[in-house]
Amino acid sequence: MSHGLTGKPLQKEHFHVTLFHVGDDICDPSPELVDVLTERAARVVMPSFRAAFDRVMSFRNGALVLSGDDSVIGLEILQQRLSDALDGRPRPARSFTPHMTLLRDRQQVAAHPIEPVSWTVREVVLVHSLLGRTTHRYVARLPLA
Repeated sequence: MSHGLTGKPLQKEHFHVTLFHVGDDICDPSPELVDVLTERAARVVMPSFRAAFDRVMSFRNGALVLSGDDSVIGLEILQQRLSDALDGRPRPARSFTPHMTLLRDRQQVAAHPIEPVSWTVREVVLVHSLLGRTTHRYVARLPLA
């Protein structure tokens, strides 16, 4: 692998962009919590939009990620709206760096441009990620307007 990386790449079905983290648990979330989160997330009004990652870099925690600048503004807006809805009240802008983790490695890679990886964001998916099991269960899918 280039850059001296030896970390195992994530499985492609696990690629995602986390917009809001509810908590860590090995148990399934309660149906009541899922209902509340789904109802609140459904209040987010935003049209579908294009997003693109146009650089690769390492985070200090060892994650090698795809990221972007102006090409991820839609993700930043969606994250703020979703966070406000799920928190139950608007708050000042939160620190958020849209990214997609590819692998984890001790070797650090300086940020550099890549051919853009782009897609149309059409929905928000609530996911229960089972800790330590690399298993994702889709809890709800909410289309954007």
